[in-house]
Amino acid sequence: MAGRLEGKVALVSGAARGQGRSHAVRLAQEGADVIAFDVCSQLGTVPYPLATPDDLAETVRQVEELDRRIVAREADVRDSGALTALVAEGVGELGRLDVVCANAGIATFAENAWSITDEAWDEMIAVNLTGVWRTVQAAIPTMIDGGDGGSIVITSSTAGIKGMAGIAHYAAAKHGVVGLMRTLAIELAPHSIRVNTVHPTGVNTPMVVNDFTAQFLATDDGAANIQNLLPVEMVEAVDISNAVVWLASDEARYVTGVSLPVDAGFLQK
Repeated sequence: MAGRLEGKVALVSGAARGQGRSHAVRLAQEGADVIAFDVCSQLGTVPYPLATPDDLAETVRQVEELDRRIVAREADVRDSGALTALVAEGVGELGRLDVVCANAGIATFAENAWSITDEAWDEMIAVNLTGVWRTVQAAIPTMIDGGDGGSIVITSSTAGIKGMAGIAHYAAAKHGVVGLMRTLAIELAPHSIRVNTVHPTGVNTPMVVNDFTAQFLATDDGAANIQNLLPVEMVEAVDISNAVVWLASDEARYVTGVSLPVDAGFLQK
């Protein structure tokens, strides 16, 4: 039986590991070919190890193991030129572009909003907000020219739904992408391109499960940020990927301008 995304091509940012790798693999399982990228180097304000070229190579291996094609490159979401070139290369090889998963992101922490350094604020906004805009900016003209519509899924967070202590810059960026999504949903509707955000709770990925993040989560504020209504401490990356696949598929063909939480039940507590 054909997958829900058979014959489609998806662009995935932050694809070297964590949610990005999971998205790339799940999209491939549903029949999509993949254009994947990740910065694969350390950023100055991020205290935990970021993905490596070997991590990106493992994503390639897992997608190819599913007998799907993949174009994978090291690229920074802050570099518009690199993203435009990647989209051109990927579409040149794979033939089209139907789905964008703007997933790349970082997390850093501070005691409060006014103690965040200028460098940490600027890098957070550059990656988690401006980087999303640069990703879709590079992809949208090709999607429009293709004439077949499509789906853009932006990774926000439960921190894009409510304020959270200790991560003001992260929450600001994740709220920001919701505004971007809602505007794009209006602007792209005439082209049958749907735009939605997905809002993960705490996810079992290297961004969350590391010594530095653990120190923050051990505080009262940090623990409150990942409380769930369902009886699970964290969800798995594939749980987010399943939501992404649905939003990208024809099953969600009339779903646009929507913020889809993955267990934001703590909002009602």
